[in-house]
Amino acid sequence: MSSGPAKSAPGPVSLPVKGMHCASCVGRVEKAIGAVPGVGAVAVNLATEQASVSFLGPANLEGVIEAINKAGYASVLTTAQFLIDKMSCDACVKTVEEAFRSVEGVVEARVNLATGAGSVRFVSGATTAAAIARAATEAGYPTREIKPDVGAGAQELGRQHDHGDGGDLARATLLALVLTAPVVALEMGSHIFPAVHMFVMDRIGVETSRIIEFALTALILFGPGWRFFKSGIPALLRGAPEMNALVALGSGAAFAYSTLATFAPALFPAGTNDVYFESAAVIVTLILVGRTLEARAKGRAGAAIQRLIGLKAQSAFVLRDGAAALTPLDDVVVGDIVLVKPGEKIPVDGEVVEGSSFVDESMLTGEPLPVAKGVGADVVGATINTTGSFSFKVTKTGADTALARIIRMVEQAQGAKLPIQALVDKVTGWFVPAVIAVALLTFALWLLFGPAPALSHALVAMVAVLIIACPCAMGLATPISILVGTGRGAELGVLFRKGAALQELSSIKAMALDKTGTITRGVPELVDFLPAAGFLRAEALALVAAVEARSEHPVAAAITAATVKEGLRVAQAEAFSARPGLGVEANVDGRHVAIGADRFMAALGVDAGPFAEAAARFGAEAQSPLYAAIDGKLAALIVVADPVADGARAAVAALHAQGLKLVIVTGDNKKTAAAIAKAVGVEDLIAEVLPEGKVEAVREIKARYGATGFVGDGINDAPALAAADVGLAIGAGTDVAIEAADVVLSGRDLGAAASAVALSRATMRNIKENLFWAFAYNVVLIPVAAGALYPAFGVLLSPMLAAGAMAFSSVFVVLNALRLRRFAPKGGRGFGDGAPAT
Repeated sequence: MSSGPAKSAPGPVSLPVKGMHCASCVGRVEKAIGAVPGVGAVAVNLATEQASVSFLGPANLEGVIEAINKAGYASVLTTAQFLIDKMSCDACVKTVEEAFRSVEGVVEARVNLATGAGSVRFVSGATTAAAIARAATEAGYPTREIKPDVGAGAQELGRQHDHGDGGDLARATLLALVLTAPVVALEMGSHIFPAVHMFVMDRIGVETSRIIEFALTALILFGPGWRFFKSGIPALLRGAPEMNALVALGSGAAFAYSTLATFAPALFPAGTNDVYFESAAVIVTLILVGRTLEARAKGRAGAAIQRLIGLKAQSAFVLRDGAAALTPLDDVVVGDIVLVKPGEKIPVDGEVVEGSSFVDESMLTGEPLPVAKGVGADVVGATINTTGSFSFKVTKTGADTALARIIRMVEQAQGAKLPIQALVDKVTGWFVPAVIAVALLTFALWLLFGPAPALSHALVAMVAVLIIACPCAMGLATPISILVGTGRGAELGVLFRKGAALQELSSIKAMALDKTGTITRGVPELVDFLPAAGFLRAEALALVAAVEARSEHPVAAAITAATVKEGLRVAQAEAFSARPGLGVEANVDGRHVAIGADRFMAALGVDAGPFAEAAARFGAEAQSPLYAAIDGKLAALIVVADPVADGARAAVAALHAQGLKLVIVTGDNKKTAAAIAKAVGVEDLIAEVLPEGKVEAVREIKARYGATGFVGDGINDAPALAAADVGLAIGAGTDVAIEAADVVLSGRDLGAAASAVALSRATMRNIKENLFWAFAYNVVLIPVAAGALYPAFGVLLSPMLAAGAMAFSSVFVVLNALRLRRFAPKGGRGFGDGAPAT
């Protein structure tokens, strides 16, 4: 958690506290808060669920929130998203984050240079989103809040690149190019082409030529180039110089020197009153060109999320008063009945109430084959109805839909900072001040020890250092790769809920795999039902089905389906109880029925020995044997099979190809699990574990192999998903599993786990390439700009070349990141070694 400098609290701060039910809760919360160092007084109100806290000195909000949470309650923080203008380098990011954190009540602030967006978590009773935005705006970076709507951030960002700032930047660049051309022609043309030199001398005159150059350069600097001075000089005065400050200092110094040399040449020693108007003009123009190319590349980098937003329907046929009326999507509400015709896009999430069809859900799951939908089936907004016509009841709209959730996940991941960014932040924190110091030292050394004209050489070297050292490339290296990588992941069905997982997943050594619903289809079938001596098959199966009808376990669905198929009457179960990891039990028609694994039978004192041989045989064939006991007596052997999922074998092979150790972790019996492991090619397994035992299993795997990922889909997988270094939830699984995970894999495709690992490695490789070139560029070229090559080769880097090199470095980093858009795991969706396709 990011935290800012200590902040004074002039008055009480109000914090929300959730989970209080009585006066004793109030007392516990007050006691917990009162024990936090620096707290002066605390008053908790049960009715309003607010805690008013006064501090003796600097406000320790983080400590108070931690104390509330440890006491068993929750202080709910508000998260706001912001669009930030005028940022150009990592120093800008640092300044904006510090401005956010300086606001009382802000607990965490993250800003992303590539997206131009920021995320701030704050105490709603202590401040507001408007106050937070105002703090960044006053720091020199116009900021506005993004309202929580579907893809608002991405849409705003897209408009900014395409129409707003991007359009202004393109027009400014074009104007600068037009004005710069004659400046370069007059000055550089005179040095390169004798005919131009004679034309200037004979027709225009040196003095007039310089005045023309002065006028055109002034128009460039105080027109298109004014943005650098407007942001850079205030930043310099605040003691937080950034890229704009370096450009302003460099071009401003060249312009000021040349202006004095033009209008007051007597101030300079003989032979030193040269002019560098063309350097000042070209510096500004080249950097504007670089920023324009960079802005366009950033727009392409965010194309994935733009495509996701484009999937959203604009209207729906809503049945009202017996007729279907075309209704804007914003007017569709939960409970409406929507009619969908063949070939139409399903507008929002809902449940089919009439009709049937096949729906193309490839945008959500990546599966190419349409899925059958009938009454009671769930449908998802933005998927495509193919053949039939049906009506569905709206269950989710707006920001609650599956598409909106996917977009939010991608936006959050794109705005995240990876652990590797901490190194970059530390370096760039002192980089710009260090560059200014090096530039001043360069100027002094050339002035004292340089050859004649020393003043001119000193100015050229100083300006070249200031310009070439702009840290844009360093600031963009990480966020632009995250932007492209997570966007590409969304297209492949890999959604990074937490940005840090993108880095952590690249370094895992092992992957633990849940069996049911991950390696297998998760839709078991009843293979056999063997009654014990003294029990009739139909009677026992009906009693078992009555109990299982109350359970949500996949096995229950298989048993229930079998009774429906056989036409058996199923009674109502009472006193139902689920025993996690063991089984279920209930009373049916006055008889006690228990169903579960052999360990459940042992716990109940029921001998499962009569079925031991048959259970072993079925288990060896990857079929799960369960037992039923009626009134304390062994009643039946239930054999259920969960077929291996399509593509599971290929996915396992792809994960192995990436050097990962694979372990199946399941609550199923060891023989069945071993058969499944053998069928798909997994070398290791941990079976017969309870839900809490999966956490211990993950820890065991981590101790054995190192950093470990876990792939699961059920409620019982949530603890293991959270315990793993990286948790990957199958997207078709439960909401609980998805919330506990770091990465969500759309649909039920285990191959997406291989894709996720490959993509994370490709993205981290791309980030490291960007950082290497960004740092190497500065390490090599700053000495060259300072004149390191002059003693041996007589070469002094022109400020114009420095500006071109600086602009190129930023564009190079963005273009390198864009290579991730071509990432395609070898062997098709979900598989491969992570190399971008060529």
